[in-house]
Amino acid sequence: MRYAICFTPPASDPLSLVAANWLGRNVFSGDMMEPPAVRGLGIHEIAFHTAVPRRYGFHGVLKAPFHLSRDMPESQLLRDLMRFSGTFVPFQIPRIEVARLGNFYSLLPSTPCEQIQYLASAIVQEFDRFRAPLSEAEIERSDPDGLSATQLANLHRWGNPYVMEEFRFHMPVTGPVNAIDMPRIEPVLRTIFEPVLTEPVTVSNVALMIEEGTGGPFRVHSLHPMGKVSARKIA
Repeated sequence: MRYAICFTPPASDPLSLVAANWLGRNVFSGDMMEPPAVRGLGIHEIAFHTAVPRRYGFHGVLKAPFHLSRDMPESQLLRDLMRFSGTFVPFQIPRIEVARLGNFYSLLPSTPCEQIQYLASAIVQEFDRFRAPLSEAEIERSDPDGLSATQLANLHRWGNPYVMEEFRFHMPVTGPVNAIDMPRIEPVLRTIFEPVLTEPVTVSNVALMIEEGTGGPFRVHSLHPMGKVSARKIA
């Protein structure tokens, strides 16, 4: 069983609902969802292209999945995450858009957001003490030979190559997509997501996500509000 620290909008947020339908699973309840009916893309194709993000659920990772250290109980992780979240003031990502990142599609900030970068770096540092050391097999799965010197150093120091200056916040909505399929997939993604991406995305909580068994799907275990009670709403 692994844990991850992420951002995801509240369960009732329109973006969460649209993403759950598209991915075919609600990350809060774990319920499977019927895929949307879209022109030019069959339900089996949607299921195929969303298989990877469906397992992880709709989220933007801040600290990648990790096993708990043997001397760190879940109760301590929960207490510290609640305390830590309260030290950060909620903020907004002005605009998020559908974009290609490598060979898969995600929702990304249209311009760099320093606040989400800082939040992610702070979480990686603060909660690294909860992370069990990587096994040799886990290191090999990260393809160390394909990493840059900085990414390799991050892997060994923080358990993940893509942290600190290598981090790029994104909320995956497909797995790998072949170049031949991209001209069909991208317009569908824009049609589905752009109606709920017209407003800034408010980051007002940090989600603790938990893996159901070994290799099972992730779900939201708990949401931890950011800021003091009086400051949790952005005017």
